[in-house]
Amino acid sequence: MSHPEALPRPAAKLSLLTLTAMVVGSMVGAGVFSLPSRFAQETGVAGALIAWAVAGTGMLMLAFVFQALAVRRPDLDAGVYAYAKAGFGEYLGFFSAFGYWASACVGNVTYWVLIMSTVGAVAPALGDGDTVTAVVVSSVGLWGFFLLIRRGVKEAAAINRIVTVAKIVPILFFVVLALFYFEPSVFADNFSGTAEAGTLFGQVRGTMLATVFVFLGVEGASVYSRHAKRREDVGRATVLGFLSVFAVFASVTIVSYGLLPMAEIAELRQPSMAEVLESAVGTWGKVFISVGLIVSVLGAYLAWTLMAAEVLFVAAQDKDMPRFLGQSTAADVPENALLLTTCLSQLVLVVTLFSDDAFTFALDLTSALSLIPFLLAAGFAVKVAARPERWGAVGRSARRELAIAVVATLYTAFLLYAAGPKFVLVSFILYAPATFLFAKSRREQGRRVFSPGEAVICAVSVAGAAVGVAALALGWIEL
Repeated sequence: MSHPEALPRPAAKLSLLTLTAMVVGSMVGAGVFSLPSRFAQETGVAGALIAWAVAGTGMLMLAFVFQALAVRRPDLDAGVYAYAKAGFGEYLGFFSAFGYWASACVGNVTYWVLIMSTVGAVAPALGDGDTVTAVVVSSVGLWGFFLLIRRGVKEAAAINRIVTVAKIVPILFFVVLALFYFEPSVFADNFSGTAEAGTLFGQVRGTMLATVFVFLGVEGASVYSRHAKRREDVGRATVLGFLSVFAVFASVTIVSYGLLPMAEIAELRQPSMAEVLESAVGTWGKVFISVGLIVSVLGAYLAWTLMAAEVLFVAAQDKDMPRFLGQSTAADVPENALLLTTCLSQLVLVVTLFSDDAFTFALDLTSALSLIPFLLAAGFAVKVAARPERWGAVGRSARRELAIAVVATLYTAFLLYAAGPKFVLVSFILYAPATFLFAKSRREQGRRVFSPGEAVICAVSVAGAAVGVAALALGWIEL
């Protein structure tokens, strides 16, 4: 998982090729380096194939949703957040903006945990990225990058363009070498999974959050849609970028089953891709993948952090967040939004000390937080497609867009079910206190804080947060 390269707001207009490259760069990130062990912990080859088929179809429908909305509603140029607001009101739009932003902040933590785990192979004090030493080192890096990005957007953009290539090359290299050392007998033994893996449906369900994590970024072109030369290019870039990386993600997972037994892959430390390649070619393969991971993650971190700050900045400009988040420096950096982004990442980084598996916890929470924004965007697409005459769709095109929007909505709803109550409740713990920002924005405008319907939504979120805190305190759920 990563995000598109950082762009200064007054950037030159972007071509289809550039937008497609942004989507590819946004979707190829830290998550792919963890796929072998994450899948092997849940399922065998059969379950993995079904999981990728389900995830690929669902996410493709979501990509088509963003494509259709880019054409039908060109007036909405802030991506996921703008669609939720237009479709379901300001409060749910606020939740969408906050959830998308929070998922980016938690995603920052997965980067640091993975880097520390990678270096931890030669520096035991860093462990699996979840020791006190690892958190301290990560915190230094976190605030060091805050100071770097604060200097100006253009520096971040230049670095990220370089590392986009750096992170794709080792992944393709892994797939090619894995095919060369592929053992059909090992692959066959891994086909049905282990007895402990459970039913095939349970295996597929267990991988769903991992697929969400690696597909985050499919909306990347939409977030920067106002920079496109042609509005139609936003949707085309989304679909082209998605199809390109889908093949890579599925390949990384499936070829790994041909190198090691499933049980051994499941026990590998992160980044498991490096460990899998080491089993085939020796230490140099692990070093190659590890270096590529660190370079790509550090570079992508710059863009991801700025993406999160951009969401808060745009929401503040639209008066859905407090005014202080809409301020920027002379270097065109939304400084206050950037500071708040770094602070939340720091908080989650400390929380990982209390998690049994820091990387998996941060990965799954990132995915869960993104589901509400995606569900609201898909739901809005249903509303738009249901009134085709208003937005210029006719005949078969209108029916096709409606069917796609419905499938995308059902898919994201299924993902919430697959996430389970644990991450939904933890998400509420973050969502409920965030309402303070919404209330502050309303007061700044001299408006009533909640309408009757919004008050009900607020009550539900607060109740969910209360249940989540109680569940953690009583040990019903664990991080």
